[in-house]
Amino acid sequence: MRSRAVPINPSAGDVSSAVLAIGRSDFPKILIDTLRRQADVGHCMVFALSRGGAAHCLLDAGNIPIGADLGAAYAGQFHESDPNRDALFEGEGEAPIMLPTFAPRMYGARYRKIFFQDSGIVDKCAAAIWTGDTCFYVNFYRIAAQGRFNAAQSARLEAIAPTIAASVARHFHERAMPDQSLAALFATRAPLAALTPREREVCRSILAGFSSEAISQALGISLHSTLTYRKRAYERLGISSQSELFAIVLRLLAGPRGLN
Repeated sequence: MRSRAVPINPSAGDVSSAVLAIGRSDFPKILIDTLRRQADVGHCMVFALSRGGAAHCLLDAGNIPIGADLGAAYAGQFHESDPNRDALFEGEGEAPIMLPTFAPRMYGARYRKIFFQDSGIVDKCAAAIWTGDTCFYVNFYRIAAQGRFNAAQSARLEAIAPTIAASVARHFHERAMPDQSLAALFATRAPLAALTPREREVCRSILAGFSSEAISQALGISLHSTLTYRKRAYERLGISSQSELFAIVLRLLAGPRGLN
């Protein structure tokens, strides 16, 4: 089965907390919390693979006690025998790709013993995205105590995985602080740069989860003014909701070159 490129779908699920944590030290915790909430993922591991052959484990978070050992083993040797390797290296451009559905028979006996039998992993789903010569390979696991992903969980995970992969790539690619990233986006990137300074402040506060009342207090303006700025900003952007605002920012922020 070949991998396939998948468009980022901002409406697939509430992954805003993970996206807004890009560049922060608590990104791994927020990421796994988001994955658990959305699709009951037990563990997440991220690897950086280069076209030159090197591999590194960038993230190991969740409920697999020997996760660090698995990460080291994969990066040191087993990435070369990963049955997904060909699909990964066929990837082109910056569109996230979903890897073939997990099946134990895909893996050799030694690989199965170390990565599935010894660790208790019973199911996995994976996505990847290329940034230049680096492939960010994101793996989502469930262990025996959880059982395999059910149909609903698999569908949910497949829906959010492209956005998660793009966010992971953005986090590890530049590690920009989120406030600075958002400020740069609003100041330099269309269509956000068309907003007035006050409209930008209101929109950034909306993205951070503040209510209109809280925004009014933080900015020292009336509630009526806050609502007016929000209305004008939405009109300039051609949107009518917070989710549409988030969709615009996600397209700019989650991409590896979101701040160029």
